Amino acid sequence: MMTRPRPMTPADADAAYAAAQCVVEIHRRLADQLRVGQTLAQIDAMVARWLGELRCESCFFKYRQGRLPPFPSQACLSVNECVVHGTAGYYEAPMKEGDILKVDIGVLHRGWIGDAAWTYTFKAFPSDEARRLIESGKQSLIRGIQQLRPGNTYLAWAEVVQDTVEKEFGFHLIRGLGGHGYYRRKLHEPPFISNVRPTDLAFRRTSMEWPDASTPCHVGAVVAVEPMVAIGTSETRSHPHQWPVYSADRSLTVHYEHDVMITESGPRVLTEGLEELPDIVG
Repeated sequence: MMTRPRPMTPADADAAYAAAQCVVEIHRRLADQLRVGQTLAQIDAMVARWLGELRCESCFFKYRQGRLPPFPSQACLSVNECVVHGTAGYYEAPMKEGDILKVDIGVLHRGWIGDAAWTYTFKAFPSDEARRLIESGKQSLIRGIQQLRPGNTYLAWAEVVQDTVEKEFGFHLIRGLGGHGYYRRKLHEPPFISNVRPTDLAFRRTSMEWPDASTPCHVGAVVAVEPMVAIGTSETRSHPHQWPVYSADRSLTVHYEHDVMITESGPRVLTEGLEELPDIVG
Protein backbone atom coordinates (compact mmCIF):
# COMPACT_ATOMS: atom_id res chain seq x y z
CA MET A 1 0.00 0.00 0.00
CA MET A 2 1.36 3.41 -0.98
CA THR A 3 2.54 5.49 1.99
CA ARG A 4 1.65 9.18 1.84
CA PRO A 5 3.03 11.75 4.29
CA ARG A 6 0.81 13.70 6.60
CA PRO A 7 0.32 17.38 5.72
CA MET A 8 3.24 19.63 6.70
CA THR A 9 2.70 23.36 7.26
CA PRO A 10 5.58 25.88 7.28
CA ALA A 11 5.25 25.98 11.06
CA ASP A 12 5.55 22.18 11.18
CA ALA A 13 8.70 22.33 9.06
CA ASP A 14 10.25 24.92 11.38
CA ALA A 15 9.36 22.84 14.45
CA ALA A 16 10.78 19.66 12.92
CA TYR A 17 14.00 21.50 12.12
CA ALA A 18 14.24 22.89 15.65
CA ALA A 19 13.85 19.42 17.18
CA ALA A 20 16.45 17.97 14.82
CA GLN A 21 18.88 20.75 15.70
CA CYS A 22 18.51 19.92 19.40
CA VAL A 23 19.88 16.48 18.52
CA VAL A 24 22.77 18.10 16.64
CA GLU A 25 23.56 20.35 19.62
CA ILE A 26 23.72 17.39 22.01
CA HIS A 27 26.04 15.57 19.62
CA ARG A 28 28.26 18.69 19.46
CA ARG A 29 28.47 18.78 23.25
CA LEU A 30 29.22 15.07 23.39
CA ALA A 31 31.99 15.31 20.80
CA ASP A 32 33.59 17.97 22.98
CA GLN A 33 33.20 16.07 26.25
CA LEU A 34 33.72 12.38 25.43
CA ARG A 35 36.88 11.02 27.07
CA VAL A 36 38.72 7.75 27.54
CA GLY A 37 37.77 6.35 30.95
CA GLN A 38 34.11 7.32 30.85
CA THR A 39 31.43 4.68 31.24
CA LEU A 40 28.23 4.46 29.23
CA ALA A 41 26.29 5.35 32.37
CA GLN A 42 28.28 8.58 32.69
CA ILE A 43 27.77 9.41 29.03
CA ASP A 44 24.03 8.75 29.32
CA ALA A 45 23.88 11.06 32.34
CA MET A 46 25.46 13.85 30.28
CA VAL A 47 22.84 13.35 27.59
CA ALA A 48 20.09 13.50 30.22
CA ARG A 49 21.45 16.80 31.59
CA TRP A 50 21.67 18.41 28.16
CA LEU A 51 18.19 17.22 27.22
CA GLY A 52 16.89 19.13 30.22
CA GLU A 53 18.90 22.23 29.40
CA LEU A 54 17.46 22.26 25.86
CA ARG A 55 13.91 21.64 27.15
CA CYS A 56 13.69 18.27 25.48
CA GLU A 57 12.68 14.80 26.53
CA SER A 58 14.27 11.58 25.34
CA CYS A 59 11.88 9.78 23.01
CA PHE A 60 13.86 6.56 23.63
CA PHE A 61 13.55 6.42 27.43
CA LYS A 62 10.85 3.88 28.36
CA TYR A 63 10.10 3.21 24.68
CA ARG A 64 8.29 -0.12 24.18
CA GLN A 65 8.83 -2.50 21.28
CA GLY A 66 7.31 -5.96 21.10
CA ARG A 67 8.27 -8.13 24.04
CA LEU A 68 11.31 -6.08 24.95
CA PRO A 69 11.31 -4.26 28.29
CA PRO A 70 10.93 -0.47 28.27
CA PHE A 71 14.17 1.04 26.99
CA PRO A 72 16.06 2.05 30.15
CA SER A 73 18.38 4.81 28.89
CA GLN A 74 18.24 8.35 27.56
CA ALA A 75 20.29 7.48 24.45
CA CYS A 76 21.29 4.36 22.55
CA LEU A 77 24.99 3.76 23.26
CA SER A 78 26.53 0.91 21.28
CA VAL A 79 30.19 -0.09 21.55
CA ASN A 80 32.31 -1.85 18.89
CA GLU A 81 30.43 -4.98 17.70
CA CYS A 82 27.13 -3.70 19.12
CA VAL A 83 25.28 -2.27 16.11
CA VAL A 84 22.36 -0.45 17.76
CA HIS A 85 20.14 -0.23 20.84
CA GLY A 86 22.92 -0.45 23.40
CA THR A 87 21.74 0.60 26.86
CA ALA A 88 23.70 2.54 29.45
CA GLY A 89 24.09 -0.61 31.54
CA TYR A 90 24.77 -3.35 28.99
CA TYR A 91 28.52 -2.58 28.81
CA GLU A 92 30.19 -1.57 32.06
CA ALA A 93 33.86 -1.20 31.07
CA PRO A 94 35.21 2.35 30.73
CA MET A 95 35.89 3.59 27.21
CA LYS A 96 39.45 2.88 26.07
CA GLU A 97 41.61 3.97 23.17
CA GLY A 98 40.35 2.48 19.90
CA ASP A 99 36.78 1.86 21.09
CA ILE A 100 34.08 2.77 18.56
CA LEU A 101 30.93 4.24 20.10
CA LYS A 102 27.66 4.74 18.23
CA VAL A 103 25.45 7.36 19.87
CA ASP A 104 21.81 7.52 18.78
CA ILE A 105 19.87 10.41 20.29
CA GLY A 106 16.12 10.88 20.01
CA VAL A 107 14.32 13.93 21.37
CA LEU A 108 10.83 15.27 21.77
CA HIS A 109 11.00 19.07 21.54
CA ARG A 110 7.87 21.22 21.50
CA GLY A 111 5.84 18.35 20.14
CA TRP A 112 8.27 17.24 17.40
CA ILE A 113 10.71 14.37 17.10
CA GLY A 114 14.42 14.60 16.28
CA ASP A 115 16.39 11.36 15.83
CA ALA A 116 19.99 11.03 14.64
CA ALA A 117 23.04 8.86 15.27
CA TRP A 118 26.76 9.39 14.80
CA THR A 119 29.87 7.28 15.38
CA TYR A 120 32.89 8.27 17.47
CA THR A 121 36.29 6.67 18.00
CA PHE A 122 38.26 7.23 21.20
CA LYS A 123 41.78 8.66 20.75
CA ALA A 124 42.69 6.81 17.53
CA PHE A 125 41.29 4.50 14.87
CA PRO A 126 41.92 0.90 15.98
CA SER A 127 43.00 0.04 12.42
CA ASP A 128 43.01 1.38 8.88
CA GLU A 129 40.11 -0.99 8.21
CA ALA A 130 38.11 0.71 10.95
CA ARG A 131 38.89 4.11 9.45
CA ARG A 132 37.56 2.89 6.10
CA LEU A 133 34.49 1.44 7.81
CA ILE A 134 33.70 4.86 9.26
CA GLU A 135 34.18 6.50 5.87
CA SER A 136 31.86 3.97 4.23
CA GLY A 137 29.07 4.82 6.66
CA LYS A 138 29.38 8.56 6.18
CA GLN A 139 29.73 8.42 2.40
CA SER A 140 26.77 6.07 1.96
CA LEU A 141 24.59 8.39 4.06
CA ILE A 142 25.60 11.52 2.14
CA ARG A 143 25.19 9.92 -1.28
CA GLY A 144 21.96 8.13 -0.43
CA ILE A 145 20.28 11.30 0.81
CA GLN A 146 20.69 12.86 -2.62
CA GLN A 147 18.24 10.25 -3.95
CA LEU A 148 15.47 11.33 -1.57
CA ARG A 149 13.71 13.62 -4.01
CA PRO A 150 10.37 13.73 -5.83
CA GLY A 151 10.35 11.37 -8.80
CA ASN A 152 12.37 8.70 -6.99
CA THR A 153 11.27 5.81 -4.81
CA TYR A 154 12.97 4.72 -1.61
CA LEU A 155 14.59 1.94 -3.62
CA ALA A 156 16.87 4.62 -5.15
CA TRP A 157 18.20 5.35 -1.65
CA ALA A 158 18.97 1.67 -1.00
CA GLU A 159 20.68 1.16 -4.34
CA VAL A 160 23.16 3.98 -3.77
CA VAL A 161 23.80 3.08 -0.12
CA GLN A 162 24.33 -0.60 -0.88
CA ASP A 163 26.62 0.03 -3.85
CA THR A 164 28.72 2.46 -1.81
CA VAL A 165 29.18 0.19 1.20
CA GLU A 166 29.38 -3.23 -0.43
CA LYS A 167 30.81 -2.63 -3.92
CA GLU A 168 33.08 0.36 -3.30
CA PHE A 169 34.25 -0.29 0.27
CA GLY A 170 33.73 -4.05 0.54
CA PHE A 171 31.86 -4.02 3.86
CA HIS A 172 28.40 -5.31 4.83
CA LEU A 173 25.14 -3.47 5.46
CA ILE A 174 23.12 -4.95 8.28
CA ARG A 175 19.99 -6.69 6.94
CA GLY A 176 16.63 -6.31 8.63
CA LEU A 177 17.35 -2.91 10.18
CA GLY A 178 16.73 0.42 8.52
CA GLY A 179 15.29 3.90 8.64
CA HIS A 180 11.73 5.09 9.09
CA GLY A 181 9.30 7.91 8.72
CA TYR A 182 8.37 9.98 11.74
CA TYR A 183 5.99 12.80 12.59
CA ARG A 184 4.76 14.94 15.46
CA ARG A 185 5.18 12.87 18.64
CA LYS A 186 5.51 9.71 16.50
CA LEU A 187 9.01 8.20 16.51
CA HIS A 188 8.23 5.42 14.02
CA GLU A 189 5.89 5.90 11.08
CA PRO A 190 5.80 4.41 7.57
CA PRO A 191 7.70 4.01 5.36
CA PHE A 192 10.32 1.51 6.47
CA ILE A 193 13.52 2.45 4.61
CA SER A 194 15.81 -0.50 3.97
CA ASN A 195 19.49 0.08 3.23
CA VAL A 196 19.65 -2.81 0.75
CA ARG A 197 17.74 -3.87 -2.34
CA PRO A 198 15.04 -6.48 -1.82
CA THR A 199 16.04 -9.75 -3.43
CA ASP A 200 12.56 -10.35 -4.88
CA LEU A 201 12.00 -7.00 -6.60
CA ALA A 202 13.14 -8.28 -10.01
CA PHE A 203 10.21 -10.69 -10.05
CA ARG A 204 7.44 -8.49 -8.64
CA ARG A 205 6.24 -4.96 -9.14
CA THR A 206 5.99 -4.61 -5.35
CA SER A 207 8.48 -6.42 -3.13
CA MET A 208 7.01 -8.77 -0.54
CA GLU A 209 10.31 -8.53 1.30
CA TRP A 210 10.25 -4.72 1.45
CA PRO A 211 6.82 -3.37 0.42
CA ASP A 212 7.91 0.27 0.78
CA ALA A 213 10.68 -0.10 -1.81
CA SER A 214 8.38 1.21 -4.51
CA THR A 215 6.89 4.01 -2.39
CA PRO A 216 7.47 7.41 -4.01
CA CYS A 217 9.41 10.09 -2.14
CA HIS A 218 6.45 12.40 -1.56
CA VAL A 219 6.93 16.10 -0.85
CA GLY A 220 6.42 16.74 2.86
CA ALA A 221 7.67 13.39 4.11
CA VAL A 222 10.10 13.47 7.04
CA VAL A 223 12.30 10.41 7.37
CA ALA A 224 15.20 9.21 9.49
CA VAL A 225 17.66 7.35 7.25
CA GLU A 226 20.42 5.30 8.85
CA PRO A 227 23.00 2.98 7.31
CA MET A 228 24.38 0.40 9.76
CA VAL A 229 27.58 -1.25 8.55
CA ALA A 230 29.74 -4.14 9.79
CA ILE A 231 33.17 -5.23 8.66
CA GLY A 232 32.48 -8.93 8.33
CA THR A 233 28.78 -9.78 8.11
CA SER A 234 25.29 -8.57 7.29
CA GLU A 235 23.77 -10.77 10.01
CA THR A 236 23.02 -9.90 13.63
CA ARG A 237 22.52 -11.63 16.93
CA SER A 238 20.69 -10.54 20.05
CA HIS A 239 19.54 -11.99 23.35
CA PRO A 240 15.84 -12.62 23.94
CA HIS A 241 14.18 -9.80 25.88
CA GLN A 242 17.30 -7.59 25.75
CA TRP A 243 17.78 -4.50 23.60
CA PRO A 244 21.35 -4.53 22.22
CA VAL A 245 21.86 -5.91 18.69
CA TYR A 246 25.32 -7.23 17.74
CA SER A 247 27.07 -8.20 14.53
CA ALA A 248 26.84 -11.99 14.29
CA ASP A 249 30.60 -12.41 13.88
CA ARG A 250 31.48 -9.75 16.50
CA SER A 251 33.14 -7.56 13.88
CA LEU A 252 33.24 -3.79 14.30
CA THR A 253 30.19 -1.76 13.27
CA VAL A 254 29.22 1.86 12.59
CA HIS A 255 25.89 3.68 12.50
CA TYR A 256 25.05 7.05 10.94
CA GLU A 257 21.62 8.70 10.82
CA HIS A 258 20.17 11.96 9.50
CA ASP A 259 16.67 13.41 9.61
CA VAL A 260 15.55 14.49 6.14
CA MET A 261 12.52 16.38 4.84
CA ILE A 262 11.60 15.80 1.20
CA THR A 263 10.81 19.10 -0.53
CA GLU A 264 9.90 20.07 -4.07
CA SER A 265 13.53 21.00 -4.72
CA GLY A 266 14.97 17.85 -3.15
CA PRO A 267 16.12 16.63 0.27
CA ARG A 268 16.49 19.05 3.15
CA VAL A 269 18.75 17.66 5.89
CA LEU A 270 17.17 18.74 9.17
CA THR A 271 20.13 17.47 11.20
CA GLU A 272 22.62 19.48 9.15
CA GLY A 273 25.85 20.05 11.04
CA LEU A 274 26.53 16.47 12.06
CA GLU A 275 29.08 16.10 9.25
CA GLU A 276 31.23 18.71 11.01
CA LEU A 277 31.68 16.47 14.05
CA PRO A 278 35.08 14.81 14.57
CA ASP A 279 35.56 11.10 14.04
CA ILE A 280 38.07 10.93 16.91
CA VAL A 281 37.24 12.12 20.43
CA GLY A 282 38.64 11.85 23.89
